[in-house]
Amino acid sequence: MKTAVVTDSTAYIPKELRDKWNIHMIPLNVIFKNEAYQEEVDITAAQFYQQVKDSELPTTSQPPIGQFVELYERLSKDYDAVISIHLSSGISGTFAGAVTASTMVESIKVYPFDSEISCMPQGFYAVEAAKMAQNGEEAAAIMSRLEELKKNARAYFMVDDLSHLQRGGRLSSAQAIIGSLLQVKPLLHFENKVIVPFEKIRTRKKAMKRIVDLLGEDAASGKPYQAVIIHANREEEALEWKSELETLYPNVEFLISYFGPVIGTHLGEGAMGLGWMRK
Repeated sequence: MKTAVVTDSTAYIPKELRDKWNIHMIPLNVIFKNEAYQEEVDITAAQFYQQVKDSELPTTSQPPIGQFVELYERLSKDYDAVISIHLSSGISGTFAGAVTASTMVESIKVYPFDSEISCMPQGFYAVEAAKMAQNGEEAAAIMSRLEELKKNARAYFMVDDLSHLQRGGRLSSAQAIIGSLLQVKPLLHFENKVIVPFEKIRTRKKAMKRIVDLLGEDAASGKPYQAVIIHANREEEALEWKSELETLYPNVEFLISYFGPVIGTHLGEGAMGLGWMRK
């Protein structure tokens, strides 16, 4: 059986990795006023953060079901099955769109997978699936492996500007004002498929140290992990953090990725995150 791997743009997998493992990508959209852009296609993360400075905060939307159907049907010409990996169903209807589209195509068997997370930790699932697919593994075996990986997947995010969370309805105006005055940097994580506060920490430096300590709790086992530093237009800071973490945890392989337009709309510039998964 020949299996294709699809993910959506919010995995923010570096293009060279997508190309290396032949991972197909379906884009979500950001809408500035009446102008819609497909992220990773029409607009880069750098262009997005610049445009946010020059305009009001955009809205976001999931891919239309027809786009899924078109992609699956195109893949059916060369593949027998599709593993379709998407951001958490608790924060987007993208996974539900993939499920609906899978019932509308008869030429190929589609296996939708809810990563229950987003950004490059979601990308880890796609890369693992693609490696297995290239080794000729059956789709059912790949899905089983992805479910196994969920048991050891963790990610924490720190937002720099509480106003984005407040506009998105995740924080009241009063909380945002008080939090900004107190320099509160809420640590967020995924729980039961949605983003919820993990801890409230007073400063950016302490928040990032707390994330490092959380990684250390898992890395202390000595088992091999893969991890990703995720930044919202803070590449230099991400590179410095990577250097520090590589010294602390030699059993962890680190990548750098980013919060692209769709997730960046909700977290805001300056957000930092760290996600990891046991190899």
